[in-house]
Amino acid sequence: QVQLVESGGGLVQAGGSLRLSCAASGRTFSRYAMGWFRQAPGKEREFVAAITWSGAGTYYADSVKGRFTISRDNAKNLVYLQMNSLKPEDTAVYYCAAGLRVGVLSRGYEYDAWGQGTQVTVSS
Repeated sequence: QVQLVESGGGLVQAGGSLRLSCAASGRTFSRYAMGWFRQAPGKEREFVAAITWSGAGTYYADSVKGRFTISRDNAKNLVYLQMNSLKPEDTAVYYCAAGLRVGVLSRGYEYDAWGQGTQVTVSS
C-alpha cells in the first residue's frame, strides 16, 4: 500500500500563496487517484480537491474553486496543491489521500491511504 508524506505547510498572510506537496512511496503511485482534504479546529474533515490517476481529471470544492490547483507528477511520485489568494478560513491541517477507485474521488471513505497532515495557517 502507498505511504504518503505531506510538506509545504506554514504561516502566510491573507492573500498569499502556498504550495503543498505530497510524496508517495511505492511503484504503483500512478494507479492511485489522489485527493486533498482539510480539517479545521472543531470542524469535520472536508474535501478540498481531487485528481485522477492520469491527471486528466480534477475536481474542487466550491470554497476553493478558482484559487487552488491540484496537479501530479507520476514520474516523481508527487501530488501538489497550489493555493493562491488564501483566506483565514483556509486555516486547517491539510491531508493528502490516495485511492484505487476510478475517477475523481470526493468522499473520504473512497480513499485507501492517508498522510499525517501539514498545518496551514492564514493570518488576517
